[in-house]
Amino acid sequence: MYIVVGLGNPGEEYQNTRHNTGRLAVAFLEKKEISGIKIVHLDTFMNKSGGGVAKVVKSKKAAEKLVVIYDDLDLPIGTMKVSYNRGSGGHRGIESIVRALKTEAFIRIRIGTSPVTPSGKLKKPQGEKAVEKHILSDFKKPEMDVLKKVFKKLEPTIEALVEDGLQKAMTVGNS
Repeated sequence: MYIVVGLGNPGEEYQNTRHNTGRLAVAFLEKKEISGIKIVHLDTFMNKSGGGVAKVVKSKKAAEKLVVIYDDLDLPIGTMKVSYNRGSGGHRGIESIVRALKTEAFIRIRIGTSPVTPSGKLKKPQGEKAVEKHILSDFKKPEMDVLKKVFKKLEPTIEALVEDGLQKAMTVGNS
């Protein structure tokens, strides 16, 4: 059984923000009937995610079946990347989980939230204030439409993970 967690912040004021991409993704997945997964909703803020995850993932071995879905500024909106046993990339929610579980050996599904230029070049916000403003602002309607297409790709990615393993999930999710 895989434990699937979507990172974000609790509270209505954060509901549709870019930083809540993980929570939005898990809400989408919850409507699907995917066997072999257990969706866990954290009641913690992003930077304290490790405490919530540690309540359901009790060992390093159990962490290998943990799937964490979250927003990533290093990816353009409309993209998704599946990875395993990687660093945090500076994401404080992931840093919190790594500290709490004492391992990086878990699955990540990163969903892009950065804007792109008309030619498709990444337009990542620069500077701490710009980043904070971006991640804590709500998705615009066209961005939400793009995000929903990414969420639709999540279902076959998770199914591939459960049925055929991580490599197959990476092939499906990273294509």
